[in-house]
Formats: sequence, structure tokens, C-alpha cells
Amino acid sequence: MELVADCRRCAALCCVAPTFAASADFAIDKAAGHPCPNLRGDDRCGIHDRLGDRGFPGCVAYDCFGAGQQVVQVVFGGRSVRTPRMLRLYGVTRQLHELLWYAADALTRPAAGPVHAALRAERAAVERLVADAEALEAADPAACRRAVAPLLRRASELVRAGAGDARRGGRDLAGADLAGRSLAGADLRAADLSTAYLLGTKLRGADLSGADLLGADLRAADLRGADLTGVLYLTRTQVGAARGDAGTRLPAGLPRPTHWPA
Repeated sequence: MELVADCRRCAALCCVAPTFAASADFAIDKAAGHPCPNLRGDDRCGIHDRLGDRGFPGCVAYDCFGAGQQVVQVVFGGRSVRTPRMLRLYGVTRQLHELLWYAADALTRPAAGPVHAALRAERAAVERLVADAEALEAADPAACRRAVAPLLRRASELVRAGAGDARRGGRDLAGADLAGRSLAGADLRAADLSTAYLLGTKLRGADLSGADLLGADLRAADLRGADLTGVLYLTRTQVGAARGDAGTRLPAGLPRPTHWPA
């Protein structure tokens, strides 16, 4: 199952399906199902090389987890004509592909071995849903999340508990509001930062290695020089929304955003 976006095999679904609200992330309001005014007739963005400068950092960071090409190429058999049904099922598929991304992460962690069998079973069930239009119509992403979330949580606990000595047992900061705080150089190794609010948080030079970042809001977080090696559940969207540099250490396999300074 592909979990990396391939825009060449999509039909610009992410430029049409979502709702945009004018904010720091998007320069305009856009209703769901309506094409972005920057979308060209060839399904390419007319300002792709300057999205950030034109007030669309949310588009720069956005990632569909491969849902776009899955819907166009697999669910609809290569049809590139956008229909309301296609747009609706794209939204469902993206939610399910995000779950698959987290499951794939947990399945690479040897310490999470006790939950691997259950995770593989849930992953297989989700993969069956995203392969068929009728199954997607009946799918309940919230129910899928309820089934997978406890397994992801247990995997995180197992991985972080084995991170080393007591000092690295990991601080419990799940859901904490740390927006705008200065945590530069902080020792956050193996910390539970899941769903933490880190909007604009100063984490320059911080050590977050092995931390759980599932659902953490990293928009405009300063990650310059920070160590994120081995973090759990980090996505391209989170990284793309943050500020980093050549000194930021990312997990293996997660590409450095092209808009970060070299």
C-alpha cells in the first residue's frame, strides 16, 4: 500500500475536496468541492513554486498519505474526472491512509512486538476498505481509529519504556499546551508529546529523540538544530509545517522539506 503522495497519478483532489478557511495557513476561503482558484486546467498548481510567499503554507505542508492516487488509480480504475463521489471518498481514504501510516511506523519498532500481530490484523482490515468504492462508502473512519488507537498507544509505551535509563523514561506531556513556550535545548527524549499543542514553540537544539509526536501541532515550531531521530508517528505534514534547517535531525526515511534552508 502506497503511503507517499504521487501527484502525477492523482487528479488534484487535494486542490478541490477540502475546505480552506482564510488564516495563517491559507490566504483565502474555499468551500469543499470547489477548485482552488490557483488550480490550472492541467491539474497543476499555478503558484506551486511560491505557495509560501503567496500565503499558502498549509498547502506546502499538506500530505494526503497517498490517498489521491489510491482513489484515482485503484478505487476508480484510473478515471481522472472528478465527481462528488470521488471527492467524498478521497476524504475518507485520506483518514484511513493516515492510520496506515501510524500502523506502519509501529510495525517497524521491535520493542512494540507484543502488539504487532493485532496491528497487522487492523492494517489488513483498513487496506481492504481503501481498495473498494462500496467498502469506502460504508467505512467509519472514527471506528477504525478507535480500534487502532489503543494499539498505537501501547506500541508507544513499549518503545519509549525501552529507551534507556530512568531519565529517558519520557516526560508525560500528552495534550499539553506548550504553544509559544521556550524549550530550546530541552531534554525531551522519549517524551509523550502526543496531541501536544506546539504552535510556535521554540525547540531549537532540543533533544526529542524517541518522543511520541502523534497528532502534535508543530505549526511554526522552531526545530532548527533539534534532534528528532527515532520519534514515533511523525508525518510529512507536521515536519512541513515546522521551521527547520540543515542541523535538524529527522527520522530515517522522512525527507527534509525543500522549503527549509540548507
